[in-house]
Amino acid sequence: MDLLRHLRIFAVVAEELHFSRAADILGMAQPPLSQAIRRLEKELGTELFDRSRRQVRLTAAGTVLLEEARDLLVREERLRALVCRAGEGGPSALRAGVPPDTPASVLHALLAACAERAPDLRVDLREETTEEQLRLLASGRLDVGLLHQPADITGLVAGPEVSMELGVVLPRTSPLAGAPEVALGELAGHDLVLFPRATAPGRYDSTLDSCRLGGFVPARIQHARTPEFLIGLVAAGQGIAFDAGPVARKEPRVVWRPLAGRPLTQRIVAVRPTRATHPAARTFAELATDVLARDSPSAVRPARESGEPGGYGKPGALWSPGEEPPGDQRALRDARDPRDPRDPQDPTDPQDRPGPRPWSVVYG
Repeated sequence: MDLLRHLRIFAVVAEELHFSRAADILGMAQPPLSQAIRRLEKELGTELFDRSRRQVRLTAAGTVLLEEARDLLVREERLRALVCRAGEGGPSALRAGVPPDTPASVLHALLAACAERAPDLRVDLREETTEEQLRLLASGRLDVGLLHQPADITGLVAGPEVSMELGVVLPRTSPLAGAPEVALGELAGHDLVLFPRATAPGRYDSTLDSCRLGGFVPARIQHARTPEFLIGLVAAGQGIAFDAGPVARKEPRVVWRPLAGRPLTQRIVAVRPTRATHPAARTFAELATDVLARDSPSAVRPARESGEPGGYGKPGALWSPGEEPPGDQRALRDARDPRDPRDPQDPTDPQDRPGPRPWSVVYG
């Protein structure tokens, strides 16, 4: 019996809990699928599904097998990818994932930094959502990725979290466009243009939770994958959006305004597999963090005790406890923006400063 083939079939049936839908997904007729499940049950000596009711359910044995099968199938896919790369010979390209909403200026700066720091390194830059990057990292088909937080990065080596406060993008004709800043509650009744939930579920849910806490429940939600499309919908009067600012400032039909209380942030972290699939993965992760943080004067917050995986000095950190981060990032960590609104000695009102809030690096 081809165990891996039968486990793949079992995993799809277990996730769908519907034999007909599973057969459609696998592109096979239902009778052969049912036969494969029965053969697997016979091989393992136990029933995997409870078929006594109208609804198909996993037995206790089936639940255990599903968890183990998922892990085994991911490891098998990873093994194939690693062996295939090793057989190609010669220096392989670093496969790096970036979110679809990454600004062009950041991509240019990142590739330029790679060319300067590691001129012989070939970078295969891939536009992938957070969820897709997590899947590719687990299967060994991606060497390093930039992920929107929050996301489950358990089992991955993570660098410091880079954060930028978001503002609101409004049509220039909006009554709120003339305000120096906008409170979330003032957006009540507006439609919201947001990235699709499937691209980064944790960030999507966190954004809507923060909106609700601030008194803003969107009348309707439209989805946009890229900053340009998002800004285009706002300009057309299809809703408001939350953005860091650079793209919005290039579109004369919209305005960008800070949010009162700074309730929303965009958080990104560079991650790589614990067992590195490329020797330059760590270098790229460090460069990506530097590039995201250095374009604006950095307001660096002190280390936080969040308990989240992947923070500095925690399991999964890019650097181990007691080890100082590299020089450039140590400087970022120790620096302080003299115009940080949290500094009581700063006489400058943050509302008077144009542009989005600078990136900050959090060593948690």
